[in-house]
Amino acid sequence: MAAKLRPRVMLPRSESTSAARAAEARGRQLQRLVGRRASGYILARMRFEIVLAPGAARALKALRADWRSEVRDAIETHLRHEPRKASKSRIKRLRGMSKPQFRLRVGEIRVFYDVTNEAVEVLAIVTKAEAQAWLEE
Repeated sequence: MAAKLRPRVMLPRSESTSAARAAEARGRQLQRLVGRRASGYILARMRFEIVLAPGAARALKALRADWRSEVRDAIETHLRHEPRKASKSRIKRLRGMSKPQFRLRVGEIRVFYDVTNEAVEVLAIVTKAEAQAWLEE
């Protein structure tokens, strides 16, 4: 059965409609850049440099490929702009220790890192089973 086509009525665009559409387009573009719903305000967010310690770089290369990509994505997502923002499950500030200051949980992998003014220093990337032993070293 063929679908019936309705005649399309074109209404003249008013300037307010085109301005509203332009504002919506800017909002969608900003949302794509930021990665989440934008408020319309462009906030300056500092980008931290991510520095891997030699042991952390070796550990990252030694991970399975799927875990490695998850860890890289999590480091880029969570540590690039707001590495000090603690959450209930993902980022935890470690108390009673001078180093490392924070822990990032990515599935079964734990990323231990310190934050300076301009950089995030990743000290270790270990599995959950090895995490306690690494902290006691």
